[in-house]
Amino acid sequence: MLPTPRADLQPNTPLYETTPLVKATGFREYDARWLLGSEINLLGIEALGLGLGAYLQERGERRVVVGHDFRSYSLSVKQALTLGLVASGCEVLDIGLALSPMAYFAQFALNAPGVAMVTASHNENGWTGVKMGVSPPLTFGPDEIGRLKEIVLTGAAQPKPGGSLEHVEGVAELYIADVAARCRLTHPLKVVCACGNGTAAAFAPEALRRMGAEVIPLDCELDWTFPRYNPNPEDVEMLHVMAAAVRKHGADLAVGFDGDGDRCGVVDDQGEEIFADKMGLMLARDLAPQHPGATFIVDVKSTGLYATDSVLAAHDAKVIYWKTGHSYIKRKTAETGALAGFEKSGHFFFNPPLGRGYDCGLTAAAAILAMLDRNPGQKLSALRQSLPVAFTSLTMSPHCADEAKYGVVTEVVAAYERLAAEGGLILGRKIRDVLTVNGVRVTLEDGSWLLVRASSNKPELVVVVESLTSADDMRALFHQEVKPRLAKWPSVGAYNQEI
Repeated sequence: MLPTPRADLQPNTPLYETTPLVKATGFREYDARWLLGSEINLLGIEALGLGLGAYLQERGERRVVVGHDFRSYSLSVKQALTLGLVASGCEVLDIGLALSPMAYFAQFALNAPGVAMVTASHNENGWTGVKMGVSPPLTFGPDEIGRLKEIVLTGAAQPKPGGSLEHVEGVAELYIADVAARCRLTHPLKVVCACGNGTAAAFAPEALRRMGAEVIPLDCELDWTFPRYNPNPEDVEMLHVMAAAVRKHGADLAVGFDGDGDRCGVVDDQGEEIFADKMGLMLARDLAPQHPGATFIVDVKSTGLYATDSVLAAHDAKVIYWKTGHSYIKRKTAETGALAGFEKSGHFFFNPPLGRGYDCGLTAAAAILAMLDRNPGQKLSALRQSLPVAFTSLTMSPHCADEAKYGVVTEVVAAYERLAAEGGLILGRKIRDVLTVNGVRVTLEDGSWLLVRASSNKPELVVVVESLTSADDMRALFHQEVKPRLAKWPSVGAYNQEI
């Protein structure tokens, strides 16, 4: 039996080699992520597997899919996790190298309620983590993560007999066939497929070819060092490389996938980057006439144009702004029976008949290609240009320690609520709405808005601003309002980027 995990172990000591290291901060809002070595060791991963198995059995389930992304250490992490799951008495189905949506697909294909996908997603090398679920297509939220954290950190899980391990072959082929069937192009499209040398490189080009696209591979050789850029289609570095490839090859668009393939980024035929909230609005406009009265879920980082769009209004579409995070948007999309959910970071969720409810970068790519195929001769850039104008910032992420970030956000929320209650102004404008489902989103009387929330998976805050007036006004919202306000807290540090 494993000793109770500890948080104070140091590498290169005898205790580190015999005792699980698990830092509590790795249990985040809807998944679990640690720096491997300094925040969790392989024995800690085994303890996580034992605790996860105990929790699954509390929920009346034993059958669980496991997979791993392409990093130098992910296979070892998955094997340690599997040791714990088997020791807990679970029936483990190992599908091998996989994308997160492939693991979610396997829950359906293999009739396995549980999933434990080893991935650090778009995080830099050195990070590891696990995306978990027990009720497809949903993944864990705060309640489930909280209970798992309690089981693991207290050492409450006990080994049980009856565990087993089966290596299942052929899931990748079934998954590729499933996503490819969601789009059958009848008009030629030249598509740049960017994978950043991450896991999607093993699967995405073939899936797009089967949809009928002419595929131009971009960084589609597996290389866990990520030599050109981190596979994160929300980062401008990856988007700029995609844009250059579109211009070089005269492509109709580029689609890019993150490290575990559950997100999709898009660049149009003119080499313009289309962030996922605007891409979601384009898809919603296309889908609304086909599905009158449809509901769409968008996260609080997304453009305010959904709330004012005339096309959506003409087809009685309903839009709900909800908490950022793949687990939150996925759950809200399922609970409301929404047709689709869109998250600015690039997670797209499609309920039947368009998808299975989980976030899948290739399913999103299929929806985009199908939209273009329904509008032959109309370029993606034209669809982008048909949107109302909004000047939206990049997602800015000032450093703030995990132990401090939620307290800072609580105080920022209170400050904006007081300002609104007192009739205060922001850059001379009244506050129309203060939405607090996830941090604080403050909407001004002209529809412009600002957002401050805590990152769910990094020691950072998240800041987004949008103006319906001008780029200068967008920058003013940040430099004259948000940045000086956050500077009042010493725990808020440097920004990853500014506008």
